[in-house]
Amino acid sequence: EVQLVESGGGFVQAGGSLRLACAASGFTFNAYGIGWFRQAPGKEREGVSYISSSDGSTVYADSVKGRFTISRDNAKNTVYLQMNSLKAEDTAVYYCAATPFKVYGSSWSRRTSYPVWGKGTQVTVSS
Repeated sequence: EVQLVESGGGFVQAGGSLRLACAASGFTFNAYGIGWFRQAPGKEREGVSYISSSDGSTVYADSVKGRFTISRDNAKNTVYLQMNSLKAEDTAVYYCAATPFKVYGSSWSRRTSYPVWGKGTQVTVSS
C-alpha cells in the first residue's frame, strides 16, 4: 500500500521549534520528490517546501525561507521539515506529498503535481 505518514506536530510557543517527519512506504521512495504543504482554517492549502529525488535540491516558500529546512534520509524513507522561529501564522495542518514527476518552476507548489498525500499533522503556534 502506498502511504505517507506525517508526525511531529504539536503545540509550541512563538519563537520555538518543531521537526516534522514524513515516513513513506509502498513505493520507491528515492525516485520521488517530496513536498510539504500546509492549510490553515479557512485558507487554501499552500506549498511550503520541496526536495527533489535526483539531487536533493530544495525550494521554499518566501514565508518560511530562512526559518524552515527540508531534508531527506533515503535509507529511512523519511523526509523532515525542521521549523525554527515559529510564528502564530505558521499554525496549520501540515501535509507531505510525493510525486514521481519532475517539477519545474512553481509547479512544486501546486497540489495537482502530487499524486500521493499523507493525512496531515497539526501544528499550533501560540503568540
